[in-house]
Amino acid sequence: MSFMNWIDERFPATKVWNEHLAQYYAPKNFNFWYYFGSLAMLVLVLQIVTGVWLAMLYKPSAADAFASVEYIMRDVDYGWLLRYLHSTGASAFFLVIYLHMFRGLIYGSYRKPRELLWIIGVIIYLAMMATAFMGYLLPWGQMSYWGAQVIVNLFAAVPFGIGEPLSIWIRGDYVISDATLNRFFALHFLLPFVLAALVFIHIVALHKVGSNNPDGIEIKKNKDENGIPKDGIPFHPYYSVKDIVGVGVFLIFFTAVIFFWPDFGGLFLEPPNFEPANPLKTPDHIAPVWYFTPFYAMLRAVPPMFNSQFPGVLVMFAAILVFFFLPWLDRSPVKSIRYKGMLFKVPVAIFVISFVVLAWLGMQPSTPVKTLLAQIFTALYFAFFLLMPFYSKMDKTKPVPERVTK
Repeated sequence: MSFMNWIDERFPATKVWNEHLAQYYAPKNFNFWYYFGSLAMLVLVLQIVTGVWLAMLYKPSAADAFASVEYIMRDVDYGWLLRYLHSTGASAFFLVIYLHMFRGLIYGSYRKPRELLWIIGVIIYLAMMATAFMGYLLPWGQMSYWGAQVIVNLFAAVPFGIGEPLSIWIRGDYVISDATLNRFFALHFLLPFVLAALVFIHIVALHKVGSNNPDGIEIKKNKDENGIPKDGIPFHPYYSVKDIVGVGVFLIFFTAVIFFWPDFGGLFLEPPNFEPANPLKTPDHIAPVWYFTPFYAMLRAVPPMFNSQFPGVLVMFAAILVFFFLPWLDRSPVKSIRYKGMLFKVPVAIFVISFVVLAWLGMQPSTPVKTLLAQIFTALYFAFFLLMPFYSKMDKTKPVPERVTK
């Protein structure tokens, strides 16, 4: 009896390998956009490994947190590398996820039969945001402290007497304090493992319905006499080897940022965060890290109502939650943007421009002109989703081929 036979009698190792890699047939026309799913998994593993290592050296207390980060950076062998891998990895994670979501948007990966797959993906995105927000406080620098103060205080805007107790419950105190730091550290350590479990569920759901492709054709509907999709190829070795190339290119840029530009001009690590948190000194301009800024711009774009910021908070959360409904908003007879007309392509372009401009506006000090711009682009952002049932149905589409193309 071979060693693998002994294993297979006790654990389905070969069965799992075949079902999810060697005998999992993926469309043969994957392109550049299909690198970002595997890159997201790579960065998640990197974040977990570096995070665990940093947790061994970090002290989650208001008195020692900032000093412990400095200790890691200055005195621990290669501690600076661990810290920069983790901080740059957070931005890289959001970057590849945004590109991964955009690919799903343009190729219709949220359409039937992948609605649940898309919903799980949006839940992963929300878990990422919660993890990143809690990790943002841990360096206990000026921007960490005041950024968390602003965001947590937003929960106090919830009406009907719920907001104030809710914000106190989240902080564990009346202000951002040692209690807040401790609970955020505990949750920031736990949530990546929840993320890993969600990613596993995401992959299982993906392999159940099969991968989408740039043509939006279901390859499972066209099989040969052996039950193998005619337009499919085994994921391993074809795409596993292809993904290694993508990983290599990604690591070139990733390591270049770490070694030569780790703060990325203040986008990844803001200058105020190199100063210890001071509850008595407010930074000149408080803004979250770049991957939160589109939603922060939307928050600031909405004027208070009855001295309450709740309408802005509602808009900010709605901007994320609307993604859950995307599978039912798109009424086009075709999935992929390849076969959709200008009536769909133009709104997609406007949506991308709106998101990028809002990200920039969220980093800038608020002025009347910038607030007006934020209101305009927030309206365009939501118009993309709310008008989709109409323009996607009216759009003139091209015939979809029977077989996948290049």
